[in-house]
Amino acid sequence: MTATRRRGQRLDDAILGATWQILQEAGYARLTFEAVAALAGTSRPVLNRRWPTRAELALAAMERAAPPVVAAPDTGSLRSDLVELLRQAVNGFGAVRGEVLAGLLAETARDPDATAAVRAWIARSTTGDTMAAILAGAAERGEIRTADVPARVLRLPFDLVRNEAIRYGLPVADDAIASIVDDVVLPLVGHTCGERPAAAPPPG
Repeated sequence: MTATRRRGQRLDDAILGATWQILQEAGYARLTFEAVAALAGTSRPVLNRRWPTRAELALAAMERAAPPVVAAPDTGSLRSDLVELLRQAVNGFGAVRGEVLAGLLAETARDPDATAAVRAWIARSTTGDTMAAILAGAAERGEIRTADVPARVLRLPFDLVRNEAIRYGLPVADDAIASIVDDVVLPLVGHTCGERPAAAPPPG
């Protein structure tokens, strides 16, 4: 493809669109600056000036195609708020293949710049403020004693659903989301109201 002179947002859109196409069709292992430049009709130096590492380029494309969760559900109960939040999270990066996330994380073992980029992306996509708002509502309703929990607890549901996506692929099943909420998050924050849905009786 012949390179064309574009600048600013038009050029960025072309580059990130090409990056996303390669990630979806070929995976992270086959993402190269040369392949992106050829598909976008530009040159490798142009890419490198904007995104110095392959990880940063991939993350920029992921953020453009799958923005992080921002809305705090307000269903009236902590459990259903958490389930809905994690469904939003899954939908938010549902177009990101688990192999892409795994490839990015594997690269962090070799590249300090990739480590910094991935950590920054995780921080942006892990909406602790949203969790804090949900817990504050639950505390006001008396479902938990306090919404004052460590930052690590606020990040935990997203960390678990992301791990599920990396290990088993996307989409993350509803029963996996329910297990994260029921078996981990609710006991951890001290859920005191409502009942966990009854388990199905054993066969026979």
